[in-house]
Amino acid sequence: MYSTEIEVRTGSVAVVHDLTKDAEAFLRDADAEDGILHVFVPHATSGLAILETGAGSDEDLLTALDDLLPRDGRWRHQHGSPGHGRDHVLPALLPPFATIPVLGGVMTLGTWQSVCLVDTNLDNPVRRVRFSLLEG
Repeated sequence: MYSTEIEVRTGSVAVVHDLTKDAEAFLRDADAEDGILHVFVPHATSGLAILETGAGSDEDLLTALDDLLPRDGRWRHQHGSPGHGRDHVLPALLPPFATIPVLGGVMTLGTWQSVCLVDTNLDNPVRRVRFSLLEG
């Protein structure tokens, strides 16, 4: 299995960060043919999503997460910035992993799909993302 980890700087605001180009570069570096790409975020307060970006869906996702998980004082998990407990619930809705089939070295994503890191944690501006290729 070929695997590597990258660092992503997400800053101090909630973001949907497109990882598609990073995943494509990983597959090129791996000389991938057919297999499974596994993407993993080893953090307790971020997740992964496969969705359209650039047409408003990424902002819609952040808005929906704010509606579902308000940044307020209701959370039992209290350390960090106000409402930080919601960030620890996020991976239950957006898991920290994604698995994508690869054929001929190319992810089999739909036309408008992108692989995205979703990070709402205002207290941690740096994330690690692991790409692993299981060849078939």
